[in-house]
Amino acid sequence: MDVEILSRLQFAGTIMFHYLFPPLSIGLGLQLFLCELAYFRTREAAWEAAARFWTRVFAVNFAMGVATGIVMEFEFGTNWAAYSRFVGDVFGSALAAEGIFAFFLESGFLAVLVFGWDRVGPKMHLFSTLMVFLGSMFSAVWIVVANSWQQTPAGYHIVWHDVQGEMMPRAEVTDFWTMVFNPSSVDRLTHTLIGALVLGAFFVASVCSYYLLKRRHEDVSRRCLSIALPSALLFTLLAAATGHDSAQKLVETQPAKLAAMEAHFHSSDEPTGLTLFGWPDAKNETVHFEVKVPYLLSLMVFNDPTVPVPGMDKIPEDQRPPVWLPFQTFHLMVGLGTLMIGVAVVACWCWYRKSYSERPWLLWTVVFMPVAAMTANQAGWITAEVGRQPWIVYPSIQDGVEMMGLRTADGLSESVTAEQVLSSIILFGVIYSLLFAVWVFVLNNKIQHGPESGEELTEYKSKLKADSMSEKFSRTAKSFGGDMMEDGV
Repeated sequence: MDVEILSRLQFAGTIMFHYLFPPLSIGLGLQLFLCELAYFRTREAAWEAAARFWTRVFAVNFAMGVATGIVMEFEFGTNWAAYSRFVGDVFGSALAAEGIFAFFLESGFLAVLVFGWDRVGPKMHLFSTLMVFLGSMFSAVWIVVANSWQQTPAGYHIVWHDVQGEMMPRAEVTDFWTMVFNPSSVDRLTHTLIGALVLGAFFVASVCSYYLLKRRHEDVSRRCLSIALPSALLFTLLAAATGHDSAQKLVETQPAKLAAMEAHFHSSDEPTGLTLFGWPDAKNETVHFEVKVPYLLSLMVFNDPTVPVPGMDKIPEDQRPPVWLPFQTFHLMVGLGTLMIGVAVVACWCWYRKSYSERPWLLWTVVFMPVAAMTANQAGWITAEVGRQPWIVYPSIQDGVEMMGLRTADGLSESVTAEQVLSSIILFGVIYSLLFAVWVFVLNNKIQHGPESGEELTEYKSKLKADSMSEKFSRTAKSFGGDMMEDGV
């Protein structure tokens, strides 16, 4: 058992499980805000019922995200102590900003969002919904900034420290905003956030399509679909655009990752084609069962079909990433993204023609689209992280000076053994399986219950108002009775 492989598997497993929840929270946050905005403008009970329902779903997902995110921070200290020492100054500032500006904003207003329906005014509740949505996005901003810095470091220098008699390197921030706006942060951030918004839109569309199939909650479902389906179309198109822009930057910042994503082993003076499908064989530097479109990779990378793209042979052998996994996950992400664009186009067209609910095959297709969106999000993360190996922090050039990076193998804790990591993987596997089961059970329970109808919500609010008046009368009577007792009556 290799401690590096086990530590990487452990971190990959915990972060992939955690990453089920933040994208859904971000995407649901926007859909929730749009539903509540519609209620605020129309004061129609059906929109309020929709907003109340998605608030309950959002709260369950937010709680799971918080619970699963804490574990990763401990892993930095237990399994990756050398890495934490190297990037502590950079990550410390980014994660502190995430806690101050994002988590407390989101969690603070979440209490008003969940419990404030009958306690604050409509304007304050709408504002709280917006703050929760923005808080979830700000949280992603700082996490993606920190991760992007590992991919394309900037705004730092290396300082050597004496640690128990041994000189150790440490990256220290010299320019905070250069660190934040490193060469890949904006592209990666926009693509990550848009991917989350795609997931949220398809999740809402999925649940509402399921209700239409079952002939339940049709009024609320149709209203939510009028927001979710156009959102899905818009954000799938934007995801394709931002993903294309991110891939174009790789030829300058991470050419080895680009070569791995396309299984492009050999450089040539000829234009480079794009491999659509295949089975990469890194040992023999070939792609079996390859289906390639001539000139297309050159066109997509350089906007010029005649410019050749550098291959993996331009990268020193000890700095080459694995090829098979980034190639497959990248093509899986692109394939699922293309599928989601097609489904969104067809769904929006049928919605425009008022025939959406008359096509059960389309409704069932949309029901399963969140699986595609979630898988695409996970595949994109795997591509980005495996594609930067063997580096955990890429080397870079600062002011013309080449700065050292940090290899993944050099970021491990020296005191952790393979047996300890393996036992923790098994333990986390058991706990996360139970958590996942609880999440699915609670989420399914809320979806099966569904939103209240507009009439039920109006009746509930009328009863609540009557109960409040009764309580006021009771308090007045008690006060009056107390005064009478004091007067000796």
